[in-house]
Amino acid sequence: MQLQESGEMYLESISRLKAEKGFVRAIDVCEYMGFSKPSVSRAMGLLKDGGYITVSKDGGIELTEAGKTVAQKVYERHVLLTSLLKTIGVSEQTAAEDACKIEHVISDETFEKLKEYFNKK
Repeated sequence: MQLQESGEMYLESISRLKAEKGFVRAIDVCEYMGFSKPSVSRAMGLLKDGGYITVSKDGGIELTEAGKTVAQKVYERHVLLTSLLKTIGVSEQTAAEDACKIEHVISDETFEKLKEYFNKK
């Protein structure tokens, strides 16, 4: 299953919440992302069906290995792109917002070259 941008954003959010709280439920995702319960419920179903998350009987959401891989990839892109944009003078807020948009569409090749270039400095 090829994830769309929204799926990647959900996985990244679940990963961040897990790191902060240790236990993540759908309501936590709703509050964190500012989305409605029905929207999050639908997304969780799709992510579960795609093999990216598991949901326990008590409502706890866990990332599978596939989910962790995607979340880590998106987060790495977000951090590097935000830093890169701030380095060239973009404000922190705009850099974070733009990085969030770019991280989902940039090719692996281009990102790797940016990472190589940025890490040489």
